[in-house]
Amino acid sequence: MKLIIEKSPFLKALSHGQSVVEKRTTVPILSHVLLTAIPNKLLLTSTDMDIALIETVSANVEEPGTISVPAHLLYEVVRKLSDTTPITLNYNPETSQLTVSSGRSRFELPSLPSDDFPQLTHSDLTHHFTLPAPILKHLIDTTRFAMSTEETRYHLNGIHFHTLSVDGKNILRAVATDMHRLACVECEAPEGSIGMPEIIIGRKTITEIRKLLDEAEQPVQIGISGSRVEFALEGTNTNAVLSSRLVDGTFPDYQAAMAIENDKVLIVSTKAFAEAVDRVGTVVNDKVRAIKLKISENSAVLSAVSTDSGSAVEELDVDFAYNDAFEICFNVRYLIDIAQQISTDEIEFLLADGESSVLLRPINSPNSTFILMPMRV
Repeated sequence: MKLIIEKSPFLKALSHGQSVVEKRTTVPILSHVLLTAIPNKLLLTSTDMDIALIETVSANVEEPGTISVPAHLLYEVVRKLSDTTPITLNYNPETSQLTVSSGRSRFELPSLPSDDFPQLTHSDLTHHFTLPAPILKHLIDTTRFAMSTEETRYHLNGIHFHTLSVDGKNILRAVATDMHRLACVECEAPEGSIGMPEIIIGRKTITEIRKLLDEAEQPVQIGISGSRVEFALEGTNTNAVLSSRLVDGTFPDYQAAMAIENDKVLIVSTKAFAEAVDRVGTVVNDKVRAIKLKISENSAVLSAVSTDSGSAVEELDVDFAYNDAFEICFNVRYLIDIAQQISTDEIEFLLADGESSVLLRPINSPNSTFILMPMRV
């Protein structure tokens, strides 16, 4: 195998691949990236046996061939090479080493036979549809902050996607929750998605597909079955296909949580609220992280107290036309996370009392909904 390739697209592909493979594994081949040179192209294949990524980069191929090399090592070597000089890859079967050279730099890297690399098996995909990259990014970005990080709750370690009919309109909905907060966003269901299985795409897959979406310039082609999801993306310099197993579990009945009938409406400026929470949260204790919201007629007072950092209070003008005042506490980080997902000028809070969950929505943007559980301190 011998080829010449530009650094920038090669490095981006290696960056994507080296984050898929396992850094620490008892199976050495799983820490490798498979390089396959075909006329005018280099294919880079990475897998951890749950996720598989095949990325295609343009290259001047003089001798086709295939070999696997340590993914992280190759990434670090290429990252440190000159940005202006093309890179030459030359595999010597006699020494089983891959020569990487650029300008006056030359590296001899170890390799393993390509036959040792796992054969990627694919189940049949039952539903196929396309989604514009900006819409898929919006679905992911609006919900992923609410994914759980608790390994024991594996069915919450991802984003739940499914289609449903609301008021006679078919929609595709993305939902994530860690049982303390919930994020839900929807878009018009694309053709081919109706009736697809309800799926949970795992945290790592969400992270990897989000990176690839930054390079996508064409609508993303998506295939789904009951056990697997596949994304095909096309960019200027690279094409990529990411395939992943789905999380094997049942997502909670989130629609029951969204049906809460809170009757008190509070409307506040998104920017003013986010900045006030950030300022008052400066003194919050890292262990408790509680911020208190005292609500009365057309006024909200944010406060926090810490034995280490003192206290902070800030008052906001709000639209709250009720005489009954009450207090409610939230995790300051959760409040900031939700506020960062809202791009409209105002947020609507639907409240009941100081102990019930709160529903938050962007004003004049009905496609996003958030639920936040109060803290008891």
